[in-house]
Amino acid sequence: MYNRILFNKYASESMVIPGIEETCAFLDRFKKCIFITTSNRVVHNDVDTEMPKSSQIAHVISHKLKRCEASIIDASKLKIYICEGNISKAEGNNCGVKESSLKDKDKNPDGNLRCWCSFNHKDDELWKIHKPMMDSDAIVFFTSIRWGQTNSVYQKLLERLSWIENRHTSLKEENIVSEKYAGVISCGHNFNGKEAIELQKKNMKYFGFKIDDRLFWSYQYTNDSKDERLEGYIDDANKFEKLVQISVKKTD
Repeated sequence: MYNRILFNKYASESMVIPGIEETCAFLDRFKKCIFITTSNRVVHNDVDTEMPKSSQIAHVISHKLKRCEASIIDASKLKIYICEGNISKAEGNNCGVKESSLKDKDKNPDGNLRCWCSFNHKDDELWKIHKPMMDSDAIVFFTSIRWGQTNSVYQKLLERLSWIENRHTSLKEENIVSEKYAGVISCGHNFNGKEAIELQKKNMKYFGFKIDDRLFWSYQYTNDSKDERLEGYIDDANKFEKLVQISVKKTD
């Protein structure tokens, strides 16, 4: 966890990473948005540690918003079980059926969290994402690119949200996200960032969200997929720090 994010005097005035200014301008038309970060960094000692690059971008955008209230949730810190695969069971598709609604007024006040995995695991924390998501005008996911695809935390979360799509496609019920925008922003080193984001744009369309290109983009250090120089990773970190112009302090 991080208790301080220190922006220098230029951070709110000028950003170099393409996409940030356009994203901020688009989101500032709304009242509330939620940023869901999915990348992680393991702390191996007690010294200050870096925040993942995609998470840094989430904090920078939040800092720069003038009208829209943004909340940030780190999904990598939540206990979210893997999807049970109820869409394609032999006895039929029962993902998102009414019987799977989480029976907890505090965790699921609107009754829309219909996931057998949440129903079956009392300590599952998907509700910590569902509640603010339903209360937001826009939802933006922030992910790292690993092996040419969005990271495993993001993918697990996407699968756990399948009931949103299944309700209005297979079950022919209401699309509960039809008035909400969704986006995916990524950070990667040298491979497939743009392609991965294009796929997620299609996925968000399938889910039933509204989409806008200003909420879908990828930062990538180089387009040379064979560039695996050790010094390149260090150079990437140094350049990125200058681009976002923030430093982060870790909590005790």
